[in-house]
Amino acid sequence: MVKEEIKKIIGKAAEKSLNIKLEEINIEVPAQEKFGDYTANIALILAKKLNEKPLAVAGRIAEEARSLNSGLFEKIEVVSPGFINFFLSRQYLQNQVRKILRQKDRFGFLKAAKKQKVNVEFVSANPTGPLTAGNGRGGFCGDVLANVLQRAGHSVKREYLINDVGRQIKQLGDSITGHGNTYRGAYIEELKKRVKTKNPYKAGQEAAAIILQEIIKPSLKKAGIKFDIWFLESWLYRKKQVEKTLKWLEKKGYAYRKEGALWFKSTAFGDDKDRVLIKSNGEKTYFASDIAYLKNKFKRGFNKLIFLWGADHYGYVKRMQAAVAVLGHGKEQAEFILMQLVKLFRGGKEVRMSKRKGTYITLDEIINEIGLDAARFFFLMRSPGNHLNFDLDLAKERSEKNPVYYVQYAYARISSILRRAPAKMRNSAFDSSFLNSPAELKLIRQLLRFPEIIEDTAKDYQAQRLPRYALETASFFHQFYDKCRILGEKSEISRARLALIKAAKIVLENALDLMGISAPEKM
Repeated sequence: MVKEEIKKIIGKAAEKSLNIKLEEINIEVPAQEKFGDYTANIALILAKKLNEKPLAVAGRIAEEARSLNSGLFEKIEVVSPGFINFFLSRQYLQNQVRKILRQKDRFGFLKAAKKQKVNVEFVSANPTGPLTAGNGRGGFCGDVLANVLQRAGHSVKREYLINDVGRQIKQLGDSITGHGNTYRGAYIEELKKRVKTKNPYKAGQEAAAIILQEIIKPSLKKAGIKFDIWFLESWLYRKKQVEKTLKWLEKKGYAYRKEGALWFKSTAFGDDKDRVLIKSNGEKTYFASDIAYLKNKFKRGFNKLIFLWGADHYGYVKRMQAAVAVLGHGKEQAEFILMQLVKLFRGGKEVRMSKRKGTYITLDEIINEIGLDAARFFFLMRSPGNHLNFDLDLAKERSEKNPVYYVQYAYARISSILRRAPAKMRNSAFDSSFLNSPAELKLIRQLLRFPEIIEDTAKDYQAQRLPRYALETASFFHQFYDKCRILGEKSEISRARLALIKAAKIVLENALDLMGISAPEKM
């Protein structure tokens, strides 16, 4: 990747010109084209340590970097207050088209410098009712993150925790046996006919098993979401894992007894207060089983855990981080991604939802209404930390206003051009030096950034990069298409441009595949 090459060059240049060995170098893509293809702020950081002016430091690094340039850059410039800007050479860009065509669906695959065994746990909705919009957001994001991490060279397992014990199971049973009405809806009325036991807890367990098998799993299948591991919380109790973990915590001095309850010393590890593990009435808390669950995951050999939770779990993160520390693992080994709320809009008005009142739109209904491709794209477009306003009407629209349609239309247009092109011209050798117009070079630059999008997302888990990248790539293609005639030009030019759009097709398809979205040949 270009970023890695630049880092190597800067590292060597700094060592030779400044006698400094750099451990971390940040490379960015400038917002404005005039500042090059990539920029580095390393001189601004080093200037403070060296007690020199940033421009002087940048100048020394840039001068040495130019001597190390082997045709990768057209120029390397220094601009105030001390940025080093890199401009890729035309020849290098032209040659990359062959690389993409050669690698095909492997383009974007990375080899991790440090391969990790990653566990991504997502959805994990209580088996008390259908999956809703919020579950869909976490589901699609988790699924795509797992895809990205695999592309980045890691070993990944997708996991669903089935919360089949505890208060929610009792409340489900109460709703079915007539002892309560926490959960409502047509599915509850159907379960009342099928579940015969009058014991509320047993009724809840039986109903939860039905909901999981007949409602949740089919919804996930419709959503194109697969799991490698279905983990039963009840297993932790059957195998005495919760009990053993609590005894271990107490023995090690991480838990203490007070007022008839067992408490976890989470304040010693950054939490704002200690947390109850066993209540004074003898009932174990959810947190007690969560610590046992964490211990189980690490015991299975995972060295990176990623959890995608709803925003209502915000206050839960600190205690989980404390548990990770107590178990002897670093904070960086467990990542907690909180998915903010989803608001659905139809006809300009918000669709009000309440799962417990039985007035909600299920994930199935969303997919049925707008299609799976639109559902995935729209749910992925916003950062998990931001609220998502989901316009159902726009998601159904078949026009360039609809972002997923815009991307798929670019792919379909490329496919159409390739079908119309004579086979001899489409498959013959080409001279990439004919790809020299601004629109052609901009499109190539954009295609080259695909591996970097994967690398960056694998590091910070911001999956919204993918739909944004796909949109930008489609836009660059449409700009190229408007300015550069493909068929009907001189044969040398047509062959080169056909090769370029074949490369664009490969990248678009790879990006859509990572998101679990189809790449239609015709629209």
